[in-house]
Amino acid sequence: MQPDNSYAWPLEPGLTTNDDWSAGDAADAPQKREWLPRSFAEWFALGLTFIPAILYLPGSQSYRLIARVAAYGISVAAFTLWWFDRAGRKETRHPAERWLTFVMAWLGLMMLNPGTINSLAGIAHVTLYFSILCPLFWTPAYITRRRHLVRLLAILLFCNGLNSLIGVAQVYDPDRWMPKELSPLFMEENSAMLAASTYIGPNGRAIIRPPGLFDTPGAVCNAGTIAAVLGLIFLLEPMAWPKRAASGALAVFGMAAIYLSHVRAAFVVTLGMMVVYVILVSMQQHGKRAVGFIALAAGIIVGAMSLATMLGGESVQERFMTLLADDPRQTYYQARGNQVEAAFTDLAARFPFGAGLARWGMAQYYFNSSTGGIVTDPDSVPFAEVQPNAWILDGGFPLLVLYGLALIATVSFDLRLIRSLHDPVDKLLAAIVVATNFGTLAYVFTFVPFGTTPGMQFWFLEGALHGAMVGRPRSDS
Repeated sequence: MQPDNSYAWPLEPGLTTNDDWSAGDAADAPQKREWLPRSFAEWFALGLTFIPAILYLPGSQSYRLIARVAAYGISVAAFTLWWFDRAGRKETRHPAERWLTFVMAWLGLMMLNPGTINSLAGIAHVTLYFSILCPLFWTPAYITRRRHLVRLLAILLFCNGLNSLIGVAQVYDPDRWMPKELSPLFMEENSAMLAASTYIGPNGRAIIRPPGLFDTPGAVCNAGTIAAVLGLIFLLEPMAWPKRAASGALAVFGMAAIYLSHVRAAFVVTLGMMVVYVILVSMQQHGKRAVGFIALAAGIIVGAMSLATMLGGESVQERFMTLLADDPRQTYYQARGNQVEAAFTDLAARFPFGAGLARWGMAQYYFNSSTGGIVTDPDSVPFAEVQPNAWILDGGFPLLVLYGLALIATVSFDLRLIRSLHDPVDKLLAAIVVATNFGTLAYVFTFVPFGTTPGMQFWFLEGALHGAMVGRPRSDS
């Protein structure tokens, strides 16, 4: 069995291996200001958290549309700059690019679907899709070394960990940390959505599910999944102890944020990400790492539950104990499974080639001016809460199949990549990205990740992995 300490963690100055650097990488070598972002990709990773965080500020609702569009617009701008500057210099193409090109072509045809709300809404919806998937194309131009990939993962840990910490603080001291204004859907008088996002905490206190650095109750759970898994992984790496301690603390805050958000699906997805990571490192014969990860994960899961129960009351524990008390299949079916079933038994029959664009989501809400953001005709579904429903509404079975093939091609590529890489560090870094992205794949059946920023992060990380590993030594070379 290969010992776990047979490699050097390239994030820590002084621990990098010689093959991390070449003469052309002098600008990337460790410097005094190691913590500063150095590339557009790193700034973009920060923007995934901090651009939406504008809505956390008081008085931000008046420019909510600008804040929501900005993160997606930057992705499109990055693609445009890459296309005119570096598109001809790609060494290899990712296997999913072909299928994603077909996805965009089919969505373009859907502009002609008579069910499309209006031209502006249709263009907005197509642009949203493109902004989410296009990082797969442009990110490899900016992430070209494995050290770049490690820094990117560290930034994602910091951003999602900070988001989770704010979420925990919003339950501890809501008067200070809760946003002064929530999303308009939750601010309506006698809002049923706000009532559904509130639970009773200690001493009968009403607690709104923490939004974190956003304005939608419960939104912090997505950040919690990333912080919990990456925090645990970084905790095991050969870094200075202060960095390890910080990583462990962010992992605890990530799990506690999930508990306090009352989103059971996020908890299950986090466990799935952890299991995938353990399987991948075990396949690489890192037995000690797998055992250490399992032990630390168990401690953090239990410890974070204690913290969340102390802050949120017994209702937190009761909420997640239902995963054990009830039949998990029945619990899922009642929460989201019935909607997935409806996608194939109802929507697919009614809209085999799509219902038209902008029938759900942001484009519907912001650009359907004729009905104030609500689709009222009897053949529509006002909101898609799971991804298969969204794909069928937007493009019917062709879109469902094409996007599904893109994801299958991605998973297949990642698994082949891990097997083919020669360096143990490369294999472990690829395992981290695959485990992290598994969470987004799992959310397909509980959420609409590829219609929101988690989907953008998925393709961004996949592009970063491709760019960092495309030139690395292979075991079969």
